[in-house]
Amino acid sequence: MRIERMSDNQFTIFLTFDDLVERGFTQEDLWYDATGVRNLFSDMMYEASSELGLELEGRLLVNVHLMQAQGLHVTVTQKFDNIDWDEDFIEMKVTLNESKELIFSFDDIENVIQVAAYLSSLSIDGGRLFYMNDRYYMLLQANELKNNNKEDVIAIMSEFSSPSIVTSYRLMEYGKVIMDTNAVKQIMRTFN
Repeated sequence: MRIERMSDNQFTIFLTFDDLVERGFTQEDLWYDATGVRNLFSDMMYEASSELGLELEGRLLVNVHLMQAQGLHVTVTQKFDNIDWDEDFIEMKVTLNESKELIFSFDDIENVIQVAAYLSSLSIDGGRLFYMNDRYYMLLQANELKNNNKEDVIAIMSEFSSPSIVTSYRLMEYGKVIMDTNAVKQIMRTFN
């Protein structure tokens, strides 16, 4: 689990699926085990409070993005109201969204070329390619998978790369765009 402070009243938590497994969860548990999810969020809030030195009180707005192969990206915003809350009470409003994008991180360009060849054989020609912090990142939207099984695409990409906890917003803001559209098609044309 990685925790980052964004501002005085906002922080993010990145939780990989390995982190969830260590805590006794599966991806399906997130959708169907309401009590377990509440306990998971409470634990995460206490860990974040402790690590960041925050006093969590009042309302917490929690936005959760389930990132297809990566895990959870949780954004927590603390709302201060002029309401006297019971000292032990924290109200949480949770929004759970499933991400429509796949983001994978590559060590080198050779792995990007290899995965592009496999994706091209599945008639996938879209995607975006970024470079940030000495790594390449490929971003695929769900609608670019061309009726291929998402789990099959994830399995192929996992052979050559790692699921990334970096969000597309961070890539667009801090990464260098190498190929903005049809990355797989462009890679195949350039390196084939």
